[in-house]
Amino acid sequence: MKSKIPERFRSIHEEEDLRDFSHSMAELQWLLLILVILYFCIPTRPIDDPDAVIVVMVSFAGFVLLFRYLRRRTRETRWKVAMQTWGMIAFITLVLCYTGKTESPLLNLYLLVIIACAITLGKAMTLLEVILIAVCYLYLGYADYGIDIFSPETFTTLMANFSPFLLVAYVTSLLAEDVHHAKRKITVLSHTDELTGLLNMRAFSALLDKEITTAERYLQPFSLVMIDVDGLKKVNDRSGHTAGTRLLKTVAGSISDCIRTSDVLARYGGDEFIILMPHTRSEAARIAAERIRAAIHNSSFDMNGQHIAASASIGIASYPEGVDVAGNVLEKADVALYKSKQSGRDRVTVYRRDFELVQHLPDADSAVISRPLRSSSAIS
Repeated sequence: MKSKIPERFRSIHEEEDLRDFSHSMAELQWLLLILVILYFCIPTRPIDDPDAVIVVMVSFAGFVLLFRYLRRRTRETRWKVAMQTWGMIAFITLVLCYTGKTESPLLNLYLLVIIACAITLGKAMTLLEVILIAVCYLYLGYADYGIDIFSPETFTTLMANFSPFLLVAYVTSLLAEDVHHAKRKITVLSHTDELTGLLNMRAFSALLDKEITTAERYLQPFSLVMIDVDGLKKVNDRSGHTAGTRLLKTVAGSISDCIRTSDVLARYGGDEFIILMPHTRSEAARIAAERIRAAIHNSSFDMNGQHIAASASIGIASYPEGVDVAGNVLEKADVALYKSKQSGRDRVTVYRRDFELVQHLPDADSAVISRPLRSSSAIS
């Protein structure tokens, strides 16, 4: 069975996390600038070149404002966050050059960068950042001691002073990794269906909303496929809920094996599943749905001496074919699904504009009742 948590779902949450990280990084950069300004106004030792420090502070403020502007207009990536940390390292190093170099009281500002990187970018990037900071630190040491920096006594002293930075980087990275692992686990648990392991409707709705926005903005087609397992109630009544549970899991596996990695499968609730097919027109969705219907039909099994027949009714709605408004595709797929159920089940129906509110035969009895739609929008 394919991975039940699609990459698109992971990427959306990763982008949200990066957006939050970038916002926090901007606040940290302003804090860093404020600390340098305070030291500039009340120095504990003479500043070698005050004018140069002012230029450095103004340049760093411009750098922060530039990234704040870019964050609003471009997609968040780890490289953008990393570039912000590099800017912070460059700013701190330049300030240290004019405030005492390796003896500067501002040397510990490097810890802010290390902690921020460990929390946001992970172990590997933190290691690279520490190496970069170490290079800058040795450069400052060379400016202080010249060639004597390579003498055993001087080098040992410098490394001893630098060791707390390594310790902070290591401990913070370990703690951050544990926090991120726990967060990922909680996110997966809160967005997956416990029975089948598929996405639940909360997670699916977030992906569908994003797809609707993209489709309307760029006029990209997409289709929704709704699948209803036929006769689940009868299976539960006749063979027990264990058989019904196995039937749902079997159907979920059959559907997963038939869809593309770009498609998004979720459990819609009860005996229903739903598939989002990006960049897919109605005919392609119909062909895929027929393949899914056949796979489900062939997944029947025996349990406790009883034959459990598997079949499904499927409804399809596509934008902009059949449905003019992208936000109505879910409702129209629901209509097409119950057209399939009304027409005898175990079949695929593609929504058409001439469909009216349909009725279906419930599994419990043969009385004809109307199925209330999940959306309050009018049926076209």
